Amino acid sequence: MSSDEAQQAEAGSGAGEDRTVRVVLVDDHRMFRTGVQAEIGQTERTRVEVVGEAADVDQAITVITATRPEVVLLDVHLPGGGGVEVLRRSAAMMADAERPVRFLALSVSDAAEDVIGVIRGGARGYVTKTITGTDLVNAIFRVADGDAVFSPRLAGFVLDAFASTDAPPVDEDMDRLTQREREVLRLIARGYAYKEIAKQLFISVKTVESHVSAVLRKLQLSNRHELTRWAAARRLV
Repeated sequence: MSSDEAQQAEAGSGAGEDRTVRVVLVDDHRMFRTGVQAEIGQTERTRVEVVGEAADVDQAITVITATRPEVVLLDVHLPGGGGVEVLRRSAAMMADAERPVRFLALSVSDAAEDVIGVIRGGARGYVTKTITGTDLVNAIFRVADGDAVFSPRLAGFVLDAFASTDAPPVDEDMDRLTQREREVLRLIARGYAYKEIAKQLFISVKTVESHVSAVLRKLQLSNRHELTRWAAARRLV
């Protein structure tokens, strides 16, 4: 989206109107939430009101249920099961005909599996954290209106996944893994040590080891080097 298009869209949906979109931020990095708040939370200018924040799945469900925002900015990788788990537990709120809660994924990840996973879960769009504040405000208003919004490159993943058949493609190997096992898999493949993974996911090192063992067993792999190659082949790294 060009700067002119973004400004026009913002002018049409936010500036000059009394309408304000209520938003909840869900991301496990406090500094990132603070930055987003600074970019979009000046309500008089942006017409966006940040009504709550959360750092993990349980907090997200509590805050979303209490505030019933129009849009949730949702990170994909969260302690407690990830963004997909938030979507699963928010299904009834998304389906509410009178006050639907809509989700826009905002993540550092541009992996196809992450994009397709949250779209399957019910998110209305997916943008990366390189997005500008102006474009993010525009995306929030569009999602609040029921539109689908994607960063240009990510839109291709969705088109590829849904264009050829009526149903999204299924990766049987990935479907054997739980959401937490997938999170551990990605971090292992990216070179994180067990202690770093434990800190990132708020679990013990022993639990990390158990998840790694389960992943290796389910995927019939022998070690983390094979696991890394397996993940790279699926563009999960």
